[in-house]
Amino acid sequence: MLFGLALLLAGLGSARAMDPYPLAPGQSAIPLGAHLQFRADAQAADGATEAFARARAGEFAPVPDGNPTFGFQDGAYWFYLPVLNQHPDELHWLLVQEYALSDQVDLYVRYPDGRVEHQASGDHQPFTNRFIRYRHPNFRIDLPLGQTVEVLVRVQSESSMQVPLVLYTPRALTEIMRDTQFSTGLYYGIVLALLFYNLVLWIMLRDPGYGWYLLHTGAFGLVLFTLNGYGFEYFWPNWPWLADAAVPLSICLALIGMQQFSRSFLELRDRWPAGNLASLALIGLFALLGIASTWLPYSTATPLASRMVLLGVIWIIIAAVVMLRRGYKPARLFLLAWSFFLLGTAAFTLLAFGMLPSNFWTQNGVQIGSALEMLLLSLALGSRYAGLRNENIRIVQQTNEQLERSVIDRTKQLRTAMAQLGEANVQLREFSRRDPLTGVYNRRHFRETLEQALDARSGDGRPLALLLLDLDHFKRINDRYGHLAGDDCLNFAAHGMEEVVVPRGGMVARFGGEEFVAVLPGADAQEALRIAEAVRARIEQSPVASCGHSIRLSASIGVHSVAGGQQATPEDVIRIADEALYRAKDDGRNCVRHSVSVA
Repeated sequence: MLFGLALLLAGLGSARAMDPYPLAPGQSAIPLGAHLQFRADAQAADGATEAFARARAGEFAPVPDGNPTFGFQDGAYWFYLPVLNQHPDELHWLLVQEYALSDQVDLYVRYPDGRVEHQASGDHQPFTNRFIRYRHPNFRIDLPLGQTVEVLVRVQSESSMQVPLVLYTPRALTEIMRDTQFSTGLYYGIVLALLFYNLVLWIMLRDPGYGWYLLHTGAFGLVLFTLNGYGFEYFWPNWPWLADAAVPLSICLALIGMQQFSRSFLELRDRWPAGNLASLALIGLFALLGIASTWLPYSTATPLASRMVLLGVIWIIIAAVVMLRRGYKPARLFLLAWSFFLLGTAAFTLLAFGMLPSNFWTQNGVQIGSALEMLLLSLALGSRYAGLRNENIRIVQQTNEQLERSVIDRTKQLRTAMAQLGEANVQLREFSRRDPLTGVYNRRHFRETLEQALDARSGDGRPLALLLLDLDHFKRINDRYGHLAGDDCLNFAAHGMEEVVVPRGGMVARFGGEEFVAVLPGADAQEALRIAEAVRARIEQSPVASCGHSIRLSASIGVHSVAGGQQATPEDVIRIADEALYRAKDDGRNCVRHSVSVA
């Protein structure tokens, strides 16, 4: 306490170490890195009073190159900036620490009257401590107009010491959050789309490559979800231990998925057994590291896991180069994909260790590289599958050619037999539609034809007619001359009916027993009556010679016509034609009757 008081008195007695930074009208989002002074407190021993005194005493130094990125460090880091608000419309500002993984972030604000306000945040504090529910630690600062306010930030973390502090107006932060949500949503939308797309392919194809790709994509999506602070915001806001452990755990899971997918895609087990063993050894190492990260300090597990990412990706690239040199063409696109991923991951990792400056490309290198990598890997999987399919086709074709050369005679016989079988199938299909006695179509085919003809009328509006024919006194013929003679009479009637109906575009079928039916698409009532009369005359005029007998036949015919535009069902058409047939029989047989009176 005496030491702190001495420092404070020394600071008050000396000139200020730095002039206040003016917040001019029109400013809304101010990155503070170039204006901050900092001090590394290796023992994390100073309090706010000592830190304010050291800052006033000039013991703080400007941030190197304005980039507050120092890699993995022990102890605490203090950042100091006096601020003079000259913006009359903005008295309330928001200070955001735009790095989600800081463990403990403390803000101390000292006003001209000596009053000091303290706020705490970071992923070792409950998420509800944040002024705004946002993935980055944030604080509200009241800055009276025209007064100099001293801002002091203390950061202590086992994660990388990255402290990109930005001062926002409330409106500016709202707009930044909106834009960030859009870009983040776009990235995770790509990830989810790839997950569902390849999940469907995996379910359909059962290719292990798609399964391991799903593991890799899902695990790496979890890595970025954790690194960007969304895991702490949505999944475990009150579980600081998991906020730390989730980073190395998700990284190790993603590394296992990467290696398994690469082994499967590059077919290392068959094409490069030694490389396959090396990949298995790395998978074992990553699994052990994942288990160990549950009890290792975060400052040990996370840097180690970050280095393992580079090791894992470099090994995948080496394996891809080896396979490409061995002539495995799918490795070409695979190599390009992992090269993008390596560049993005290297940029992010070097930023975490303080070896690269913080900018758009280094901060978003993993997202950009992984998005390109996952898109290209999805294309590579599709290309590989197409290549395997083409290779299978080539092998089958080559095998077939060899088989044809060795058994050409047998192949000719087989082709002949297949051709005969095809012809037999055609004949069987035709026979299945024909009446076995008369050779005309059977009742089932007639029914199908009638339904199709009625359906076709709804499009062209043409009329349709149905003829239902019954041979007169057919039982007497069977009883007098025998069934063989009756069969000859049925054949004569069927063929005579075909000779009249088929040339006019109709179809003849045996309806049952001595009954025959004809479908006449396009025929109106007058045309149907003329055709029916021609059929009746044809049957009556020519006697049937059978078994030494000359048999005279006659037929009764019922006709029903369906006008264009009239709705009708097959059952209605057959029923009405049947009623007309009965009228013909009642009127003395050997005549034609229409369902309605036709002039």
